[in-house]
Amino acid sequence: MILNIETSTNICSVAATEGKNVLCSYRSENGNHAHDLPLFIDNILKTLREQGKQPDAVAVSQGPGSYTGLRIGVATAKGLCYGLDIPLIAIDTLQVLCSSLLEAQNSLPDNAVLCPMLDARRMEVYTALYDTNLQLQTQIEAKIIDETAFFNTVNDKTIVFFGNGSQKCKEVIKRDNVIFVDGVVPDAKSMGLLAEQKLKDNDLADIAYFAPFYLKEFHATVSHKAQDVLGIPS
Repeated sequence: MILNIETSTNICSVAATEGKNVLCSYRSENGNHAHDLPLFIDNILKTLREQGKQPDAVAVSQGPGSYTGLRIGVATAKGLCYGLDIPLIAIDTLQVLCSSLLEAQNSLPDNAVLCPMLDARRMEVYTALYDTNLQLQTQIEAKIIDETAFFNTVNDKTIVFFGNGSQKCKEVIKRDNVIFVDGVVPDAKSMGLLAEQKLKDNDLADIAYFAPFYLKEFHATVSHKAQDVLGIPS
């Protein structure tokens, strides 16, 4: 049984899974991960204890995604692993997003290539290409989207775009071999089978040294009002 944590976007979700079965889960979309995540985990652990169960591992969505969300999710996951003396499993967020798509869609073309997109501000997205077996086909990257994006990519196949970064691409990427699917988000409930396979393969993260996969460095900014108060030149 695996406790799965997903905090890469404004959505915070936690799920206890055994294979395909979701034993219990919680989800919020208010972006307040620091408040919601501990409550969700506490409720799930209480439910499991009532059933005489305890997690065998903790799986966390490792990024890319929101810097703050990933930091909170990974720190919480590591703390649980230390406290419960169980292993840590790290799963690529874009793979989780693909898993969420496949659970929601059962009518994709046979030749489909999956292109999850997470918003990285302006016209940039975190993205990669996967096949329908969730195997990575290209490297994960921060990609600027324009009319030439993916122009020379798998022209003989159907590319499926989804995720919160795909919305801004609809007016830019216009070709016959593309499909946009709305409403797909990374969710802890979609992590169970991915995490279980990694546990079976002993593909575990080092709890002491593991860090989120931010992909881009975090750059803090100071508002103009704060600059005036602190005397910082703009």
